[in-house]
Amino acid sequence: MDIEGQDTNQKAKSDPSTAILIQKKAPNKLIAEDATNEDNSTVYMSTAKMGELEIMRGDPVLLIGKRRKTTCCIALESEEIDDGKISMSKGIRNNIRVRLGDTVIVKAGTDVPNFTKVHVLPFEDTIEGLTGDLTQSYLVPYFKDAFRPLYKGDTFIVRGNFRAVEFKVVATEPKEFGIVSPTSQLFTEGESIKREDEEKADDVGYDNIGGCRKQMAQIREMIE
Repeated sequence: MDIEGQDTNQKAKSDPSTAILIQKKAPNKLIAEDATNEDNSTVYMSTAKMGELEIMRGDPVLLIGKRRKTTCCIALESEEIDDGKISMSKGIRNNIRVRLGDTVIVKAGTDVPNFTKVHVLPFEDTIEGLTGDLTQSYLVPYFKDAFRPLYKGDTFIVRGNFRAVEFKVVATEPKEFGIVSPTSQLFTEGESIKREDEEKADDVGYDNIGGCRKQMAQIREMIE
């Protein structure tokens, strides 16, 4: 680095308003990569990265994407993934509002409880014409002996009876994230979710603002 570059960095360090321009190494910031399966419960990292983050195979992890959207998944290892990447399904990426190539913050899940109650509702456009008990037909087989993690606000797709139904997690106890265990009570009472209402409720974020990439990056960094 030349003297001018050193001076710039020194000024940035001493001036909080420009300190955000200095890139800091963050081992828990990984690049989203597509998974080879559609499992909404698991993500894959390299063995070396899991060791660096002190995450064991099968541990729950919290994933934080854009607009601080968060979900909970089970971490698994893969030798086919670069140390700086994390493999996840499209459903997981949608829950944390990231696309392929975006940055995801990974945190080891601590004190992740088993849910006592989980309330989910189906999307109206995916159950049109369906009859019967959704809990017994879709949810019980999906969660049986799988110990799947969930986060309040997540959506997930269950493929059963030759028909895919999409659900949203609307309420959980005792925390907003946890594991669905054999003792967790599943509820589907209530009106189904209208797709258009869900899309309208999605807050406006950085991605809705066009142009000024450098300036928006700085604003994002300051806020977050």
